[in-house]
Amino acid sequence: MGYSKDQLLARLKELQIDFSQYEHPVVLNVEAQAKYVGNMGGALSKNLFLKDKKHRYYIVSALADTKVDMKVLSQRLGLGKGGLRMAPEEALGEILQVPLGCVTPFAVVNESASHVSLLLDKGLKTQECCFFHPLSNDMSISVNVQGLDKFLKSIGRDPSYIDLEANPLVGKDQPPDLAVLVPSGSTVLPDFPEKAPSLQDSTGNVSAGNNSASAKAVKPSVNVQNVKKKSVDGQRPSIPSADAGKFVEELLDRASALLLSEISEDSIKQHGGLLGAEVANNFRKCLTEDLKNLATIFKNTAYTEGFYAGTHYQTKRP
Repeated sequence: MGYSKDQLLARLKELQIDFSQYEHPVVLNVEAQAKYVGNMGGALSKNLFLKDKKHRYYIVSALADTKVDMKVLSQRLGLGKGGLRMAPEEALGEILQVPLGCVTPFAVVNESASHVSLLLDKGLKTQECCFFHPLSNDMSISVNVQGLDKFLKSIGRDPSYIDLEANPLVGKDQPPDLAVLVPSGSTVLPDFPEKAPSLQDSTGNVSAGNNSASAKAVKPSVNVQNVKKKSVDGQRPSIPSADAGKFVEELLDRASALLLSEISEDSIKQHGGLLGAEVANNFRKCLTEDLKNLATIFKNTAYTEGFYAGTHYQTKRP
């Protein structure tokens, strides 16, 4: 097992690094985190877990409003325009040993992440303190850059701060400026079926990915203004826990809202006996993306809770 939240906090105290901690419900993206610590006087960060074609892994930790262009970053690392992609969700557990939504600079503390390159936004240095998850997304800690640097150096890491929004020319006479940050080692994992990327950012970027490797629900694509009964009113679905009952209720609410919006006097006159087929087609067209996103949120939440349960079980075993 990798480092736990409590072990990390103990390590920070041992190093005499000042930090403040804030407990909150499990969050999977920056927007959700902001609801609990956004007004606490620290900068929020987004954290991307990436890999290249040679199975080398990277964590990019940036301020939430920093624009990270993956193609530009890939070129600056000397990997070509398409050399970087989001790391698979399984790599979170195998390499970083953290659940979805928990990617942060602290994740390189584990030996399994020794070959993961850490790229830090130079904008972090302009902040009095920044918020990160301490390997667990049911808590956020605020720490200044000096404290983060002290922690990284204690595990043999020399912090690398870069301008993530820069776009320098790369060519024959201009070698990639970040090539030195490409990991020297690689980690080849078993072949896994393709899943949603792992990230956490201001978009959700669990991003999977800290965060983090993350799924973000989109707004409903159907207009339900005429719905007279219970409706989701275009709100983003939220599953507070891996509760199958609540999950089913969300699905039924969305389906009911769409059904009521599709059945009207005009639609009955227009389609007559073909109304059922028309409604079914519209159901599929309008609900597919919403239900996929809702199911992904449920899956990710269940994954996170399962990870915590497994960790708790392991620590309690004699």
